[in-house]
Amino acid sequence: MTMSPAQPAVPAPRTPPGPPPSPLPDPEPPVVQRAGGGRLRTFFRGRWLKTIPGRVRMHVVLCLAAIVALLAVLTLALGNARDSVETIGHDAGPQVVATGTLYFALSDMDAQVSNILLIGREHDLGVGYDESLRVYERRRAEADAAAVQAAQLAGRDPALKRTVQEVLDGLGKYERLVGQAMQIDAQSAHAPGELPGQGIDAYRQATDLMKLQLLPKAYNITLDSGAHVRQSYETKRSAVLAGRTWVAATGLIVLLLLIATQLYLARTFRRALNPALVLATLAAIVLTTVGAGLLTAHAGHIKKAKVDGFDSILQLSRARAISHSAFADESRYLLDPGRADTYEQTYLDKSLAVIYPDLGNKPVNLENYYAGLEQKVAAYKPGQGAVPFLGFLGDEARTADRGREADALARTLRAYRAVQRNDAQMRRLASAGNRAGAIDLRMGRTSGAIRDFGAFDASLSALTAVHQDAFDEAIKDADGGLRGWNAVPPAGAAVIALLILAGVRPRLAEFR
Repeated sequence: MTMSPAQPAVPAPRTPPGPPPSPLPDPEPPVVQRAGGGRLRTFFRGRWLKTIPGRVRMHVVLCLAAIVALLAVLTLALGNARDSVETIGHDAGPQVVATGTLYFALSDMDAQVSNILLIGREHDLGVGYDESLRVYERRRAEADAAAVQAAQLAGRDPALKRTVQEVLDGLGKYERLVGQAMQIDAQSAHAPGELPGQGIDAYRQATDLMKLQLLPKAYNITLDSGAHVRQSYETKRSAVLAGRTWVAATGLIVLLLLIATQLYLARTFRRALNPALVLATLAAIVLTTVGAGLLTAHAGHIKKAKVDGFDSILQLSRARAISHSAFADESRYLLDPGRADTYEQTYLDKSLAVIYPDLGNKPVNLENYYAGLEQKVAAYKPGQGAVPFLGFLGDEARTADRGREADALARTLRAYRAVQRNDAQMRRLASAGNRAGAIDLRMGRTSGAIRDFGAFDASLSALTAVHQDAFDEAIKDADGGLRGWNAVPPAGAAVIALLILAGVRPRLAEFR
């Protein structure tokens, strides 16, 4: 066997040398994200809403925000309620009623002066010289006190302050003129109704100052102050009623959100009810219902205090002051024959302001006025049927309720007719030339004229007291209804919030 020679090994081809391989780049450091930034981006991108815990938290946040809103509107509405009762019941309302005392006190001051000058040296006529003087001094003190209250009520109102100051200045001038007339009266020791001319001139200046300046300004003070109270009442009561609407609407939103949360949890976690959320829902219903009911009742109390109390008291105080001024016009009519026609006309005007009977097509004079009273007022039964007369007592009759108020009004109307019958008799005597008989009748020596006017004044005061009681009761009810409500809204809101958190906490704990 022949062996072939071995083949030489073929070397492998060599790769030509090239550039060395470049090194691999260093790996970039990992980006470290802050937890807060990531959460914020997640929040704003809404990714948290894609998770069940996020949706549960969203329900909780909405419910808590609605509860805070309910607490805010309820607190604001209750604040307006407190302001309204403070204005009507404790602050401006009573002060305005006190300014009505200013008009009455000034009017009765002049009435007492006319009586003092009329009786002359017969100091036992009427209620007597000494008693008339004491009443005059008492009314002057009341006028000073009422003027101070009016000044306090004026506050920053420059026009009202100026009017009050003018009344005080005019009152000082009036007292000086009255002092002159009384000095002449004492020195002359004249017979009743025969004051010397100088005394009549001094009294004319005094009574003109009272009638033309002081009384109109005092009346304007009461009107302006009363308008301020009425405006405050309308503003505050509207705010209370608007607050009630907001409380009801916000409470409804809270209720709907709580129900939505309850349904979401029931559907997601397959549980029928969440007891804590049920309690929170019931608590929200109670807080909303009671709060809205309280505001409704408060608005009713304030309306009663203003309409049945404040307005009527102010109206009847004017009727009383004008009645006293009209009664004084009888004395002026007898004291100053030169102005008898003027005082007769002012008496008629004031009487018409108190009661204005329907006279039909008849001329408006005293004779027809007396007849109209007997025809219209005598047949009227308070609280029954249409009211056939106008004036302060006509307005009172249109709002009078049966019972105590109607009885007091009936007594007032009967007493007023007696006063007018005495006036008619006095003027008939004076017109017949019997001035002495007219003075005796007017001053009560041969009649009960003063007693009858006192009965009318007492019945009018009793009627005013009925409205004062209604005012006091309404304010008491309003104050009582608000008692404790400083703490109730925040406490109720806190309880509801805690119940919500207690209700969702176990569900959120399942995801930890």
